[in-house]
Amino acid sequence: QVQLVESGGDLVQPGGSLRLSCAASGTIFSINTMAWYRQAPGKQRELVADATSDGSTNYADSVKGRFTISRDNARNTVYLQMHSLKPEGTAVYYCKVDIRKSFGGGCNSYWGQGTQVTVSS
Repeated sequence: QVQLVESGGDLVQPGGSLRLSCAASGTIFSINTMAWYRQAPGKQRELVADATSDGSTNYADSVKGRFTISRDNARNTVYLQMHSLKPEGTAVYYCKVDIRKSFGGGCNSYWGQGTQVTVSS
């Protein structure tokens, strides 16, 4: 079994900062891509940022220059540091982690339970 536990969501004023965390545990042989998505009310889930195992990162245009994704491979944890938050950033944020559970086994995607970020004055 694999579990993803997210934390860090909160109510923050526009212009504020938050750091989200997502820790993976359980049967893990290796981790490929780790990513953050978000889903605002009435909208589709969208990719915010991802980080591959070789260190490459990718960001949605709407968060470039304000958000930073990072990973601690020793702790199987991915972070999302968010600065200059805007009201349109209000959403449930989900982590997605691609995990291989055994040598030679397939890679499957696992989702966190989601953490609420509300940007409002």
